[in-house]
Amino acid sequence: MDVFHAKGAPLVVKADGLAGGKGVILCRTKNEAFAAIDHIMTERAFGSAGAEVVIEEFLEGEEASFFALVDGRTALPLASAQDHKAAFDGDTGPNTGGMGAYSPAPVVTEAMAEKIMDQVVRPIIAAMAAEGCPYKGVHYAGLMVADDQPKVLEFNVRFGDPECQPLMMRLKSDILDALVACVDGTLDQVTLEWHDVATLIVVMATKGYPGWYENGSEICGLDKAQALKDVAVFHAGTRAQNGHIVAHGGRVLGVTARGATVAEARELWSVDRSPKNAPQHTRVLY
Repeated sequence: MDVFHAKGAPLVVKADGLAGGKGVILCRTKNEAFAAIDHIMTERAFGSAGAEVVIEEFLEGEEASFFALVDGRTALPLASAQDHKAAFDGDTGPNTGGMGAYSPAPVVTEAMAEKIMDQVVRPIIAAMAAEGCPYKGVHYAGLMVADDQPKVLEFNVRFGDPECQPLMMRLKSDILDALVACVDGTLDQVTLEWHDVATLIVVMATKGYPGWYENGSEICGLDKAQALKDVAVFHAGTRAQNGHIVAHGGRVLGVTARGATVAEARELWSVDRSPKNAPQHTRVLY
């Protein structure tokens, strides 16, 4: 507990295991930090993922997700995105796996993107190659940008969810060709083209998520949503049951739209979002 005395609050307490993106607790005071540790390690809120905890510096700024494809030696930057982790509007409520995202992230300008490549992505890729374990695949850097400097929150070796969906809605090129180039080591021959638009995903989550929730509610209106121009509905926690699509998870659907601006994209997916059209036991966050 020396970190409390050396650093002081605020702090971030994390479960040191896979917790579905929910194992992070922001603590404004020392008492909150002690309560978070008890919640994770004693109450086992995240199961075995909370056998140990990581205590980190509390970073303030604007968060962004930055992606690159890597073939072991070459790193090709993708578009940026910004996601929304808190369960409710106004950055309130518990952390979730992600309630929505949009692309591009305004904080990641062209200059900032190059700074991230120079200071974060290329050095770690070069270091891994130098150690004899070159990495191939998707490199995801979760960042906090403050005072014109990127600080790393986390690395992942996958596309983010829900950031991937708006990225794919913006991408003109075939992502499969780029992924094959990662495997073949020919990424330096790939050029990606992007739609000069904004894309937005909003997650439909079962009532109660990220806590306890019920499964089995029927989802209606998918055909109408899919018929809208520049709108795609990505399935997450769903399954087919007796000829119907029902909710089977916390984050159920990712309704994604493309427009000239984020506001325009938001209006596309939200044309018919009144409570009478929402599935029972399911809440739309917007």
